[in-house]
Amino acid sequence: MNGLHLIADMYRCQCSEQLLVDRETLEALCVSECATAGLTPLGSYFYQFTHDDGQKAGVTGTVVLAESHLAIHTWPETGSVTLDIYVCNFSRDNGDLARQLFRRLHETLAPAESVHHQLVRGKILAAA
Repeated sequence: MNGLHLIADMYRCQCSEQLLVDRETLEALCVSECATAGLTPLGSYFYQFTHDDGQKAGVTGTVVLAESHLAIHTWPETGSVTLDIYVCNFSRDNGDLARQLFRRLHETLAPAESVHHQLVRGKILAAA
């Protein structure tokens, strides 16, 4: 196994509030951007949190990819987002596709501050 894991903590995002509080909007963006980057969405699950009064709160979601996954979580109260993109590189190198997806989502969410990490995971082993 071998893969690339991109991780970001984003603060004070300057994007449309709709992206941080509306499940359907965030899910559509994430699935669309995965496909645009050249990755293969297999399915998605996004959950809408609500406040006690019924108003929309944050969203948590995943897009399962043939290449692995995207996970995102929002905190609209502070404009914060965490983003994980992991791709496997077993049959082809998907690293550039993951980086493209990461850049596009980062630009769309437009954080005032961001901390991100790139982690290469595993190694390719020769077939026995």
